[in-house]
Amino acid sequence: MKSFRTLSKLSALALAAGALLTASPAAAQRELVIGVTDALTGPGAVFGLPQANSVQMAAREINAAGGIRVGTTTYNLRVIQYDDKTNPTEGTNAVRRLLDRDNVKFLLGFCCSGATSAVASFIRREDAVMLVGNAAERAITTQGIPNLFRTRPPADYTGQAAGAFVARQGPRRIAVIGSLEVGLYVQYLDAFEKEFAKSGGTIITKEAFGLRDRDMTPQLTKIRALQPDALLVIGYVEPAAFVYRQSLELGLTVPRFGFTSGSEEQFLRVVTSAQMEGVWDLKPTELTLESASPVGVRFDANYRAAFGSSPSPSAPYAYDQVYVLKHALERAGTVTDTRRIADAIRTATVPPEAVMRYLPVGGQMFDENGQAYTSNGAFQWRNGRWVFVEDLPSDPVDYSKFLRSLRQ
Repeated sequence: MKSFRTLSKLSALALAAGALLTASPAAAQRELVIGVTDALTGPGAVFGLPQANSVQMAAREINAAGGIRVGTTTYNLRVIQYDDKTNPTEGTNAVRRLLDRDNVKFLLGFCCSGATSAVASFIRREDAVMLVGNAAERAITTQGIPNLFRTRPPADYTGQAAGAFVARQGPRRIAVIGSLEVGLYVQYLDAFEKEFAKSGGTIITKEAFGLRDRDMTPQLTKIRALQPDALLVIGYVEPAAFVYRQSLELGLTVPRFGFTSGSEEQFLRVVTSAQMEGVWDLKPTELTLESASPVGVRFDANYRAAFGSSPSPSAPYAYDQVYVLKHALERAGTVTDTRRIADAIRTATVPPEAVMRYLPVGGQMFDENGQAYTSNGAFQWRNGRWVFVEDLPSDPVDYSKFLRSLRQ
């Protein structure tokens, strides 16, 4: 007969073994850090801050739903974010901190093209995956970078569709005012102008403003003297809002078309709803409740509840990035082999959680350039809000071939 001491030892061992079995799920629960670099202050913050918020919100949702299951391990997401201030040097420094100090392999956000392009210039040499959101400079996805993917389509993909739409509205002599020193706006305008000219339209002047300019009355006074049929405004939300307000104050009452994005709340900080009435925004089909799927409606409600304000229409580009990454990690079966993870993203379909309306190429969310496409849409300000009016014809397959032809 075994002694009491021997039985006690056996009982203790059994209890310890049981404790280990009970603890095994917790032991398999780990943390995965993802990094966000975006414009959190300055003129680009109207896009960057909502993107950063959207990444945080998606990470919380994924964690609350049980995390990301990779092999036998479940990961909860933790987000580190840095402010690139819409500046290429700041953007580079922020990404270097994420890579070198924080040991982050997954980079998200990227609302503005200058800072994003600076990072894109070296990211192929890094053991990391870069997911670009709102930044629309075409060259970001013409470099054949195997570990870079973008959810927003390039600006000229939208500009061509916008030029055809405006031509159908009847104007023949258009005056342009915008951020003409910024590459993505120049690309939008070039594509717009070529398409507009096919119907006999002419751009009679191109007036520039800076990202921090707020008084555009000199440019608008010159435009008024030329008696255009319509006005095309391209630029960040705040300076564009000043143009819409000041054009009416100067008696320039022609139709106003824009390429700006921005929520109602962002515009109404500068301009009244009455002054915005009738303005068009011709852009990728971004989030408005009128054009949103049930997923988009939930995103909007959850964002408002979490942050006490409305999301910018482009905010879901970053939200969708997180779910793209989640599914890629699960498919790749690794959180360390970035090459396998990039391959999983490259062959991914549109995730069911996606808010934006993507147009797959060959059944996949991203084309061979690492570029995703949404439809393009015509939105008009009516009675205090943006209303989705119609889709603008877009051909992602044809544009994808064009983008490939520019491969550097």
